[in-house]
Amino acid sequence: MTKPCNLSALIQQALDITLLRVPAYSPYSVAEHAVAMILSLNRKIHRAYNRVREGNFALDGLLGFDLHGKTVGIVGTGKIGAITAQILHGFGCRLLGYDVSQNPDCLALGMEYVALPELFAASDIVSLHCPLMPETYHLIGAEAIEQMKPGMMLINTSRGQLIDTKAVTKGLKSGIIGYLGLDVYEQETDLFFEDLSNQVIQDDVFQRLLTFPNVLITGHQAFFTEEALKNIAETTIANITDFEQGRPCPNQIDFAQVKK
Repeated sequence: MTKPCNLSALIQQALDITLLRVPAYSPYSVAEHAVAMILSLNRKIHRAYNRVREGNFALDGLLGFDLHGKTVGIVGTGKIGAITAQILHGFGCRLLGYDVSQNPDCLALGMEYVALPELFAASDIVSLHCPLMPETYHLIGAEAIEQMKPGMMLINTSRGQLIDTKAVTKGLKSGIIGYLGLDVYEQETDLFFEDLSNQVIQDDVFQRLLTFPNVLITGHQAFFTEEALKNIAETTIANITDFEQGRPCPNQIDFAQVKK
């Protein structure tokens, strides 16, 4: 596994083409999906659904906990992280944050910004909302997991390579990670957005994750709402129109400013 590089910058440099992006579409969609995963894992909604369909109404193994009063660590407090914090504040959670800069909206909710080791040690739930950069590659690895509270919940709706999947698998086996919710996966390119139901999945690490009863995985669908798709389409059309008519486009990637 190589560390991430800026593919857009490489393409622009090699082919001398203009690259236009959609910087945001619906931060609510991703934030709400993250909270949905928290609720589903906590109350075992996915397991209860399958049980009831089989006529099994036993409550064994379905015990959850109150979100109220729990400590949630938000790693990355940009738009998505801030909205996630806002929703969880409504549940009565204590909020811890980690970011290179403090978001006033999060501070207004009572969020306390702390160093990562302190966030890991104190949080019942950790939700990742940061970009993938060399500094955040495998942010959640063996060292970070050792700092976490036993039985904690880890949610990633951001980028798959923020997590060292093999280390997280060990964390699940040891019980340090008590719940895992993933909408992204570091090797998802060969899996997600395809129907592989009639094939044997060759990724042994991913297959191992699926064997845990306390793991919930969705196929990179956190963004997938009507509002988000509408915003993506409108921004894309506006980008193309600006380019075609020779107007400055605020969403053009400036290669000269890309950090190498």
